[in-house]
Amino acid sequence: MTAIDTKLVGSTWFDRFAYGLVRFLVTAFCRTWCRMSIEGRQHIPADGPFLLAPVHRSILDTPISSGITRRRLRYMGADKYWKGWFGRLLTALGAFPVTRGSADREALKRCITILRNGEPLVLFPEGERKVGPIVQPLFDGAAYVASKAGAPIIPVAIAGSDRAMPKGARFIRPRKVHVIVGEPIPIALDGRGRASREELSRVTAQVHDHLQRLYDAALVKAG
Repeated sequence: MTAIDTKLVGSTWFDRFAYGLVRFLVTAFCRTWCRMSIEGRQHIPADGPFLLAPVHRSILDTPISSGITRRRLRYMGADKYWKGWFGRLLTALGAFPVTRGSADREALKRCITILRNGEPLVLFPEGERKVGPIVQPLFDGAAYVASKAGAPIIPVAIAGSDRAMPKGARFIRPRKVHVIVGEPIPIALDGRGRASREELSRVTAQVHDHLQRLYDAALVKAG
C-alpha cells in the first residue's frame, strides 16, 4: 500500500478547512430547504475507521452523508470530474477518482489505505444510483474493503433525496429528507486477519437486511 499517493490519502490544513466549510453550508441548506432530519448519530464511532454504506437514490446522497458526522469522510468519484480546479476541489473535499466500468485496482487500494489510516470511507454498496423502495442486491466489495482494514460497516438509509433531486433534475426541490444511521456491523476475521468468502457473503446479506429495514422506516418519516 506504500505506493499510494500519500497526498491523496492525507489532508492539508486547507483540505480540512474546505471540507468543514462546505459540510457546514451543505448541511445548513439541507436542513432548511429539505427539512433534513437525522437519527442514529450515536452509532458513528468517535475515532477509528469505519465504512459508511448508504442506499443510493440521488446525487444528493453524497453531500447529505457528510451531515451525519463532523468527522471528515472520504468518497470515490468518477474520474471524469478530475479536471483542473474542480478536481483539486474534489480532492480537498475528501474525494478520490475511480474509473467507472473497469476493475480499478488503484482505487481499491486507496479505499483500503484510507481505512487503514484510520479515516472513515463512504461506499454505496448498491453501486450506481437505483430507483424505488427496494434495496437492490449488494456487491461484496464493501465488505471486502472493510475486512482488509478491520473496519465495521455502518448502514445508512437516506429517504426523500430522490424526490428532492431525481435523476436528470437541474434544481433541488424542497422535499423532506430523513436519514437513519444503523448500528455498526463488524466483520469476523480469522487468525491471519482475513475474512472468509462465507463471512463476506454473510456480512453483505446482513448489511442488505439492515439497509432495507432502515430504508422502510426512513421512507415513512420522509412522508
